[in-house]
Amino acid sequence: MTALSEFRPVMLVTGALVSALGVSMLLPALVDLAADNDDWMIFASSAMVTTLFGLALFIANRGVPRGLSTRQAMLMTVISWLALVAFGALPFHWSGIVPSYTDAFFESMSGLTTTGATVITGLDTAPPGLLFWRGLLQWLGGLGIIVMAIAVLPMLQIGGMQLFKAEAFDTAEKILPRATQISTSITLVFIGITGVCAVAYMAVGMAADDAVIHAMTTVATGGFSTKDASIGHFANSGVEWIAILFMILGSIPFILYVQMLQGRFRPILADDQVKAFFVFLGGSILTGWMMAHFGGHHLGLEGLRHAAFNVVSIATGTGYSSTDYGLWGSHAVAFFFIIMFVGGCAGSTSCGIKIFRFQVFFEAVRQHIAQVMYPHGVFRARFNGKPIEGRVIASVMSFFFLFMTSFVTLAILLRLSGLDAITSLSAAGTALSNVGPGLGDIIGPAGNFQPLDDGQKWLLSAGMLLGRLELFTVLVLLLPRFWKS
Repeated sequence: MTALSEFRPVMLVTGALVSALGVSMLLPALVDLAADNDDWMIFASSAMVTTLFGLALFIANRGVPRGLSTRQAMLMTVISWLALVAFGALPFHWSGIVPSYTDAFFESMSGLTTTGATVITGLDTAPPGLLFWRGLLQWLGGLGIIVMAIAVLPMLQIGGMQLFKAEAFDTAEKILPRATQISTSITLVFIGITGVCAVAYMAVGMAADDAVIHAMTTVATGGFSTKDASIGHFANSGVEWIAILFMILGSIPFILYVQMLQGRFRPILADDQVKAFFVFLGGSILTGWMMAHFGGHHLGLEGLRHAAFNVVSIATGTGYSSTDYGLWGSHAVAFFFIIMFVGGCAGSTSCGIKIFRFQVFFEAVRQHIAQVMYPHGVFRARFNGKPIEGRVIASVMSFFFLFMTSFVTLAILLRLSGLDAITSLSAAGTALSNVGPGLGDIIGPAGNFQPLDDGQKWLLSAGMLLGRLELFTVLVLLLPRFWKS
């Protein structure tokens, strides 16, 4: 086993993050206090317990070296995420809005991983503090995954993310002196975009509290709503178009926004990943529009709006719904099932496999075909104009294999637990891709995950963590070799 001293830096970071989460619980406490709702005491108690635990962990491990080895970084990522989810579940459990800690843990995991799957019914009449806490969890999770994608995953060489290692640190040298400053700049950009989104929602008629919460979950591509009917509750085309815009903005690498603020607009216009993302969205929206229009479900521009909203929502992993697209026919069900795996760009809040991995995959296939046709030629797979190293291609291929293996395994386990085939497949897909709604009558866009039993919810919680932390980070902990010195 790993020496106890090797755990201390991991516990130090985990303690700091848990303390920060505890302090953030005071915000929904203030919301409930302002609304004269007694649930403020639940958040105050949760904040006290969480903050004291985090501080105790931090103080007990002070004085350890600040650097983290690769093994410690992987361990820190998983342990800190689990700790945040476990404590983030306390307000849900103690408030009684869910019947068990299993449900509370599921809701918290769905929030911090920006999945958007929910077990809570009666959102329209839920206490304001709890609704705000759900939105804040997704907002913090979205910000956390951006910082992790820039600072941690490239170093760990997870699933091809090393492709962005040089880019991230080159950017740090050109724009700002240190990587920590880049994280600060991204946080400010994240706050700014969220604020603009909230103002835009209010401008088209959404109430201020709904606007703030939906802004947090839109930019974080999380999908938690304050209404059981999600965005469809508002029946407002303006709300839907604003959501489409900001879901897309949340799915673009945030480092490019920092560059734009520094006066450099060329990177966002020339980025291969961003261009491929828009091409994919355009083709998918057109396909969805044809299904909605020619199927007679939503005609003309109304069909375009519903197709654009639901395609962007599912493809970016947000998970909002404006209409039950499951009623568009079996071909539509298959279509939305496929695009839920894609995701947005690396370095954004979006989930799924991510666009750049498909680009690397197709570049590798193109290179191989060219090599077969012209054996003496020299061909290189490229990304953003730079050659892709063989180990990056191997890492991406490994990711695809592990993703599909994890998906099939999780789907089989859910099927054996008693769920029907469509629910099992879509639940496994939506958990690993961190999308939110699945397909079928139970967990489709018109349902939620409350009817599932505890075992199924724990399986899906594990799937959400696995997908959010890019598979390797979690699965490597299961290898005996990882724990050997």
